[in-house]
Amino acid sequence: MKDQTTQTSVAKKRIDPRNSVNITKKKIGKIQNEIRQYYDKNGYLSWSEKKRKYVILGTNTPVNGLVECPDCHIGKLLIIRSRQTKKRFVGCSNYHNGCRASSPLVQRGMICATKISCKICLWPIIFQRYSRKQKWARQCSNIRCTSRTKS
Repeated sequence: MKDQTTQTSVAKKRIDPRNSVNITKKKIGKIQNEIRQYYDKNGYLSWSEKKRKYVILGTNTPVNGLVECPDCHIGKLLIIRSRQTKKRFVGCSNYHNGCRASSPLVQRGMICATKISCKICLWPIIFQRYSRKQKWARQCSNIRCTSRTKS
């Protein structure tokens, strides 16, 4: 008899220690609601070490993005000026999450970036000229594109 009563009391203690299961369910529910507000229609949630928070990739595209990145298909290619060297280049907005798509640009002269993609490599087309007397030259922003060697 004693064995049965002690077993049932031990079982009760294991089942009901201050509703610990309900507390964890509440915490999980809060975290799920927090994460759910960051999701978009086609978004991907990724941890950013630099920003120390979750970042949505895919749908939160930058306003000044030119075309979709042909390497990662998540970020957008945009014109960036380096803070350290002050040089211009085309790079992916998904750089901090692993995409290394980049290409240098002409450092002097005027550049006009378009949202038209190259038919060969899918990088954006840019117009450039060195002085006002010159005509605008149209070419692909990707330095490794075969269309640049033809023209």
